[in-house]
Amino acid sequence: MHITSLDIPGVLLIEPKVFRDSRGFFVETYHELRYREAGLSERFVQDNVSKSIRRTLRGLHFQDPHAQGKLVMVLEGSVYDVVVDIRKGSPTFGTWYGVELSSENMRQVYVPPGCAHGFCVTSDTATFLYKCTDYYAPKDERGIIWSDPALAIAWPVSDPLLSAKDQTYRSLAEMSAELPSYLQVRSKDGH
Repeated sequence: MHITSLDIPGVLLIEPKVFRDSRGFFVETYHELRYREAGLSERFVQDNVSKSIRRTLRGLHFQDPHAQGKLVMVLEGSVYDVVVDIRKGSPTFGTWYGVELSSENMRQVYVPPGCAHGFCVTSDTATFLYKCTDYYAPKDERGIIWSDPALAIAWPVSDPLLSAKDQTYRSLAEMSAELPSYLQVRSKDGH
């Protein structure tokens, strides 16, 4: 397993070891001891799976105050995955990181609590796995509009398929009063 700390504090790109042969492949998607030794000591309490068709864009989602850390990966297909630092007071506030996650590269991204997350499907279909550090709390669900011009995210589509809820989110600037604090999130997750 190879882990790269990215420019946004707490965001990790994880490349698990994949064993391939003529029958297919085997990959260990999570092993608490190995991930803890690599610096990812969060406790995961809920797993979610979504399946989406090409051009579906889910995001940019976050929860506050019950912020979720997410370990995400693609089980089938490919997506363009995006993490946005929305933690007020963070040295990288308002910056984003994007990467292709696919069933071919088996990469994972760890999205720390307090960051917004989204992805766009680039294959015919994609099955996406989220391991979460806190439970889904509908009353705490928030989002940033995917097309926020101030963020200028380089999505691979200009006309994505969006849920009704994802269409109504506001820009990062308009959400200022509702954003998590970098220091509060860091103290809750122990970092």
